[in-house]
Amino acid sequence: MTGAIESISQLGLAFFGLTFDLAPQARIAVFTQIHEICFYGQGGYDWETVYDMPIWLRRFTFNQIHDHYKKQNEPSSNNGNTTNLVDPSGKVNVSEFMKASKQYKRPARVK
Repeated sequence: MTGAIESISQLGLAFFGLTFDLAPQARIAVFTQIHEICFYGQGGYDWETVYDMPIWLRRFTFNQIHDHYKKQNEPSSNNGNTTNLVDPSGKVNVSEFMKASKQYKRPARVK
C-alpha cells in the first residue's frame, strides 16, 4: 500500500491536544468528578444524568457541592460557647453531661 493516508496529524498532536499520555488521566478526572457529584449529591443525581450533563453544568454542579461541604466543615464561630460531652479519647465528660441532662425534664410516667 504505497498510497495509504497516514492517520497521524502533521502537527504531532492528537485531536484537541489530548495525547495518549494524558487520555487516561483525563478519563479518571471525569469519572472521579461524576462519582463525587453522585455520592456527595446524596441521591440527587444519578450516574447517567451527570455523565450526559454539558461540561460547563457538570463543573458548576461539582463546584457548588464542593463549596457547600467546604463551608459545612469550617469551624463555627460560636465564641466557644459550646461544650463537648465526649472528649477526643472517647471518655464522657460527666460534669458537662449532668448539666446538659438537667435541661431536659423527664416525662411523667403513666400508671
